[in-house]
Amino acid sequence: MKIAFVGKGGSGKTTLSSLFIRHLAANEAPVVAVDADINQHLGAALGLSEAEAAELPSMGAHLPLIKDYLRGSNPRIASAETMIKTTPPGEGSRLLRVTEDNPVYEACARTVRLDDGDVRLMATGPFTESDLGVSCYHSKVGAVELCLNHLVDGAEEYVVVDMTAGSDSFASGMFTRFDMTFLVAEPTLKGVSVYRQYKEYARDFDVAVKVVGNKVQSPDDVEFLRGEVGDDLLVTLGHSDWVRAMEKGRPLRFELLEADNRMALQTLQNAAEDSYAARDWERYTRQMVHFHLKNAESWGNARTGADLAAQVDPAFVLGEPALVPQPG
Repeated sequence: MKIAFVGKGGSGKTTLSSLFIRHLAANEAPVVAVDADINQHLGAALGLSEAEAAELPSMGAHLPLIKDYLRGSNPRIASAETMIKTTPPGEGSRLLRVTEDNPVYEACARTVRLDDGDVRLMATGPFTESDLGVSCYHSKVGAVELCLNHLVDGAEEYVVVDMTAGSDSFASGMFTRFDMTFLVAEPTLKGVSVYRQYKEYARDFDVAVKVVGNKVQSPDDVEFLRGEVGDDLLVTLGHSDWVRAMEKGRPLRFELLEADNRMALQTLQNAAEDSYAARDWERYTRQMVHFHLKNAESWGNARTGADLAAQVDPAFVLGEPALVPQPG
């Protein structure tokens, strides 16, 4: 399952996504974690030192390798240079799987050892001084979108993406790439403002959104969130001494996380598993093509000098039936 964590800056979405990743690892689920936030804090939240987090490879820096690998022998793609972030797979494309080894993971992923298991961590790479005035952060996140477009995941496998804060996720079609989106919201008007934006933008694309109330201190906070988001409120989390210790650089074993918060994380996992039953690979592929054609017309054709609509394979549907031997 592909899971996104979104929310206002400071809502605690990176902390919540890291807790969810730890929870999945403790439950022995295969996990690929992706830090797609401009601030790049997921590695530290998973226990990496500042130096270790800084050494994570940047997916954006390996975009040529990613494109070349995913292109495979797809005859509709003239060259890797003509691939853009929304390029869909077709016959001959190489697909990614959660548990396999491949050149993309070798270049872009690192294994993070947690208390109860290991996860693969990938990062878009930080927005650097050299990017100022010449590029936008969405060009870096494009590597994530391209990988998600070519990824086939099963019912008990997880790809967890810590998205950039606010409504920036809608700058491309990446918000449609997930089985479940957990929107982390504090019990304040600002905290639920992103929820309203997300619901409005996602309404026409059947995007599943559940709200996770964070920093909840009282029944009144719960009542406020319920009044603002209704039945989309899935669960709430309150103060955590475990999280506070982690933020001080004194992490405790994950098994010592408060029982209420462990139960909340299990609620997230249950909701994610339930979303798998609603997975529609044909719709997923159709949305992928929709955004690719929009990007091709608005900027992709001019940027690459190619007719990117020709990259669409009308007979191809991404999905688990596509789990066949890959081209060499």
